[in-house]
Amino acid sequence: MLITLLISLILLSRGKADFTLEIYRELLCALRQKGYQFLTFEQYCQLKASLPKKFVILRHDVDLKARNSLQTAQVEHELGVQASYYFRVVPQSNQPEIIRAIAALGHEIGYHYEDMAVADGNVEKAIAHFKEQLAYFRQYYPVRTICMHGAPTSKWDGRDLWKYCDYRELGIIGEPYFDVDFSKVFYLTDTGRCWDGYKVSVRDKIPMYQDQWTDQGLVYHCTKDILLAVGESTLPPCIMMTTHPQRWTDKPIEWTRELILQTIKNWVKRLFFVK
Repeated sequence: MLITLLISLILLSRGKADFTLEIYRELLCALRQKGYQFLTFEQYCQLKASLPKKFVILRHDVDLKARNSLQTAQVEHELGVQASYYFRVVPQSNQPEIIRAIAALGHEIGYHYEDMAVADGNVEKAIAHFKEQLAYFRQYYPVRTICMHGAPTSKWDGRDLWKYCDYRELGIIGEPYFDVDFSKVFYLTDTGRCWDGYKVSVRDKIPMYQDQWTDQGLVYHCTKDILLAVGESTLPPCIMMTTHPQRWTDKPIEWTRELILQTIKNWVKRLFFVK
């Protein structure tokens, strides 16, 4: 552990470490310099008939460590960028003062739902729970988009809820896994603490179109790989980029802990959950 921490300190001090706020800022600036416009998911849903030629739907899934989300939100605000932040109901994510602060910076707030897992597959209870939590989050923002939480340890897929009801009847205009054409919008996610984490992801992936993109060589492991692609103008023009802010920090101990824990999680998912 001590050796790992020392290595982390060296990497962070030399600006070589991935998943820091410094490299996140660099990524946003590089994309903007190449002409990408940043959209919240709500804006994407509203602009579908007149989208810009180059855009990034900037989405954050707040699974844990809500305070880290405020830090990424502040970086974005400083750069004049708006993003979508999806909060779970668990206390590690659902922290009212953080939600209010992020909304006050001009970002979109959405519900990161996992109601089928919470209700252990009971559809009636899951629907009631979803409605209750949607009303709760609408205290902070007029929530119009939602996003499924993968819940890798649960046997229930949250998206199955929509086999029994229609979220549009609840004033929801978009859910990424249903309302984005991923044959045209390239999906980037830091699941697994890397950008090719679909290999160890249970649900945060787009299997129908993954081969289409990998066949074109559009596979990136680290943020530097993406920066290189941006610089060479080989990154697709239409992107949804999903991050989990718990992974992004400049604090050496927190950065190292996240690296170690995520490495262990990836091993476990490969062994027991990924088919």
